[in-house]
Amino acid sequence: MVTHLLTGDDESILRTAVHDLVSDLVGDGDRSMMVDEFEGDEYEVRHVVDAAQTPPFLTDRRVIVARGIGRFVTEDLTPLLAYLDNPLDSSDVVLVGGEGRIAKKLTDAVKAAGTITNTTPPTRAKDRQSWLSDHITATGLRLDAGAVAQLGQFLGEDAGRLDGIISTLRSTFGVDRKLSFADIEPFLGDAGGVPPWDFTDAIDSGNTTKALDLLGRMVHAGGRHPLQIMSILHTHYGNLAKLDGAGVASEQDAMAATGIKSPYPAKKALQNYRRLGGANVKRAIDLLAQADLDLRGARDLDADLVMEVLVARLSKLR
Repeated sequence: MVTHLLTGDDESILRTAVHDLVSDLVGDGDRSMMVDEFEGDEYEVRHVVDAAQTPPFLTDRRVIVARGIGRFVTEDLTPLLAYLDNPLDSSDVVLVGGEGRIAKKLTDAVKAAGTITNTTPPTRAKDRQSWLSDHITATGLRLDAGAVAQLGQFLGEDAGRLDGIISTLRSTFGVDRKLSFADIEPFLGDAGGVPPWDFTDAIDSGNTTKALDLLGRMVHAGGRHPLQIMSILHTHYGNLAKLDGAGVASEQDAMAATGIKSPYPAKKALQNYRRLGGANVKRAIDLLAQADLDLRGARDLDADLVMEVLVARLSKLR
């Protein structure tokens, strides 16, 4: 018997991981006889425990899947915690996060009795690219290195679309041929949203075309309201303003002055401040203030136009 706990921020990726795990656990067995699934508000923890404590009938094992386990507080989990102390050897229990924060006692119990898997893709670009490559390879689909890199950039934050794209590509091309980005691009649809740091990095580098493209992806594919993007930019340039006149000479000084908790983003803020200088940081704050007023109706301008003009002006501050 093994207890599995799967968590993740992306519902699509999480469901795929659960499906794949259950398929592995069932193997060549009869899923209809082996698997009991619990989902939604209608089930209670005792139902899961009763199923886990029931010996299999006409099969070697049983697989019990409980989704949305995060909706239960520690008190509700008492029967399950007791079961995990003395589990039935013929039952595999798959607990799936969602609907709230998972109680620490449950996490600790699963650590002692089974495995915990976080299905959320990494946030760092290099790690995310490795995750993407490994995920594609595991399906048998063959993409060249350039296609994997460009697909990662294209998907951005929308990694949940990956499995659908892979399914389409496998049914179209099979797995024998190595595909280029030109091969797969017609099947990708619209570009996905992007993380905020990619957007601010494009502005900081002075790449106006890329910054405007990422702005569009954040608004349309990423579903961010212009005022949300303004908040990102206020935080970004607000940190630079805190460095003005602060006599900062190191990453540690930048962390202390800005309140940034990690050395790398503090180092980037210091580099950006040195590149722009105090006068241009002040100019950026003025541009943000005017754009904020325009978004709130100071001038009769379309919100997309306000943001595009703002981003273009910020990217040209050198």
